[in-house]
Amino acid sequence: MKIETERLILRPWGSKKTDWKDSVEGLNNLDVTKWLLVVPNPYRKKDALWWINHCKKNARGKKPKSYEFAIELKSEGKVIGGISMSSIKYDQGKASTGYWINEKYHRQGYGSETLKAILDFAFNKLNLRRIEAGVFEGNPSSAKLLEKFGAKKEGVKRKNCICKAENEIMYGLLREEYKK
Repeated sequence: MKIETERLILRPWGSKKTDWKDSVEGLNNLDVTKWLLVVPNPYRKKDALWWINHCKKNARGKKPKSYEFAIELKSEGKVIGGISMSSIKYDQGKASTGYWINEKYHRQGYGSETLKAILDFAFNKLNLRRIEAGVFEGNPSSAKLLEKFGAKKEGVKRKNCICKAENEIMYGLLREEYKK
């Protein structure tokens, strides 16, 4: 499965042999990983290879419970981030999303372009009715990105994760609220 936008290709992890190198480059940066739930620091080749294999296993089957995409910048043929549609519950019509972008590529609109593509996929291809996302307090860029597409703040999970001291702000987006 592949999703194309003007500047990006969202494709399965491991489609290119350089995926592990690109992900190590992007995720071996505490300014990026401090906002992610379970990414080790330092992030090494073995971590990237484990993730790629994990994604390949999850992609099997007729109705995967998650889609994990590498975000490839067309102009460079390089992975600059990742985005997922996970915890898919087809019977309830809902799923969760999460994303990261290599810090070198921040503030260039790639997050917006990627999130729009994955939301279109979720609502139009998977026929979901609701998307959820958690953002750790102190990460206003991610919160603004979700709000840009119509997501609403629904609450705060206080000290929700053992690996994060921050509170997690929960967002929800219904199909009818989605702003393209």
